Amino acid sequence: MKQWIAEIATETTSGVKKSVEAFYLPTAEDVRKEIAKRGAYAVSIRPYERSPMERLIAKSSWWQVQLLRGIQFRSTSTSPGVAFWRLIEAETNPTRQNILAPAREALSRGLGIIDAMKSLNIFDRGTLAILAASERANKIAEGIPHAIQSITDKRKNMRSIAGTMGWLGFDVITIVQAMFWGKDMVIGWFNDNKPTEPEKLAEFEKVVGNLSLTWDVLILIAVGMGIFMVWAIASFYLNRGKKDWPTAKIVRSIPMIGSYMRDLGFADSMMTASRMIKGTVPMNEILELSADSASVPEVAKYWEESKDDLLRGIPLGSALDREQLTRNERLELATLSDLTQVATIMESIAEMRAQNAKTKHSLILWLAFGLTGVYLAIAFGSAIFALTVMNMSIDSALGGLTGGGF
Repeated sequence: MKQWIAEIATETTSGVKKSVEAFYLPTAEDVRKEIAKRGAYAVSIRPYERSPMERLIAKSSWWQVQLLRGIQFRSTSTSPGVAFWRLIEAETNPTRQNILAPAREALSRGLGIIDAMKSLNIFDRGTLAILAASERANKIAEGIPHAIQSITDKRKNMRSIAGTMGWLGFDVITIVQAMFWGKDMVIGWFNDNKPTEPEKLAEFEKVVGNLSLTWDVLILIAVGMGIFMVWAIASFYLNRGKKDWPTAKIVRSIPMIGSYMRDLGFADSMMTASRMIKGTVPMNEILELSADSASVPEVAKYWEESKDDLLRGIPLGSALDREQLTRNERLELATLSDLTQVATIMESIAEMRAQNAKTKHSLILWLAFGLTGVYLAIAFGSAIFALTVMNMSIDSALGGLTGGGF
């Protein structure tokens, strides 16, 4: 089910009358046939495009969770489909009404709650699979908490990545500011304290020139890192939802950060796969959905290769035993065939990966903090070295810099 905007022309006794109307049908051809049934014809048909505010709300994990909780709450006294309908009818905000309109149309046509949710185009395939499995077992109200937890886990992972990149960006900005401020102050002090002896002046200019060059190189490196961080953050925002793109490949090539992102990816997909197994989703469908919904290519590759092996008749335990996992994870999965055990082990792997990611997140921040200190130490250490070479007093330099700075 998809929302379309059609310009319709109708022949009347007074001439051609044109109007614009919204349709909720699978394809543009279906819209054209529906219009023809009325004795009219379509002038133009285009997919409905949400406004920026509608896109913001629709992609908000907070709103998705609130929507599911509303259905769950109302399902205590009626069926989930009726609960969803009542929730839509009770909505008074025009923006949210527009977002929910496709689901309202789907339900009014007699489609099920899962089809109605799909028509909204706001939930990822993993979340929809959890809900669909619950619906098949006639326990959708019980499946909603699992879907909510899946959405919440993805939100936490995205916030964790954004927080890490934001902190690294803050470190780079700190370095750039300190370097620009420090260069003007330090080089300025040296120039104000030139030696008067001709034989020392040439050496002084050489030392100060080298010092200025050192700081310029350090500043250029810091500015380059700053530009890369801004570019990376903007790229991740603009390409969110995509599996891979050039900037993401570069970021993942950074050893600690790449490992951190893989751990988050496996934590998310393993937990979602575990919930789908418990919801009795067929195993080949679980592997396909996990591959499609994985945001990290290495994680997607793991599920794709596992699915291919399973379709070739390889036992499930062996299909899941792949090099992307750690040795202990592979040993646990390789000997399993009972799905209940597989779900339990996947949940355990997800928890361990999440803990690993948390540890690496802290380590990345501490390393960034330490590298900031080292970087600034190199910069100001070069100034101290220049003072030593010129036999100038460090105490007088510090006094001059302090007096000049304040």
